[in-house]
Amino acid sequence: MKISDAGLNLIKGFESFSAKEYICPAGKRTIGYGHVIRPGESFADIDEAKGLELLADDCAIAENFINATTPGLTQNEFDALVSFVFNVGVGNYDASTMKKLLKAGEKSAAAGEFLKWDHVHGVVLAGLTRRREAERALFLGESA
Repeated sequence: MKISDAGLNLIKGFESFSAKEYICPAGKRTIGYGHVIRPGESFADIDEAKGLELLADDCAIAENFINATTPGLTQNEFDALVSFVFNVGVGNYDASTMKKLLKAGEKSAAAGEFLKWDHVHGVVLAGLTRRREAERALFLGESA
């Protein structure tokens, strides 16, 4: 599966575009639509086309992981999980109760897990709460 426009728009809406490098709330060097700058990467100011290229590459990582580990999803469920994994990382999702519940076929219980991921370094962030609510709504096929 691949992320749909609805999923991409959710990510873009919460990440916003930044042509310049910034430090995200988790303390990571970031640019574009929430691209975490990896060791060895270096960017001057970027244009939106480059931001969209980085976003597509980052989404592909999440898509591949979700496809490999969590089959049998609807498009809405897949889109919500790609947004979630894009934001929290493959490792965090892989070790999560959400993934365990999905593997057990407990989608309703898994949907409730989104709301537990709204903090950074122990501090609840209102923006993350809104994002998790939107991801959960998309996962459940509801309008946010």
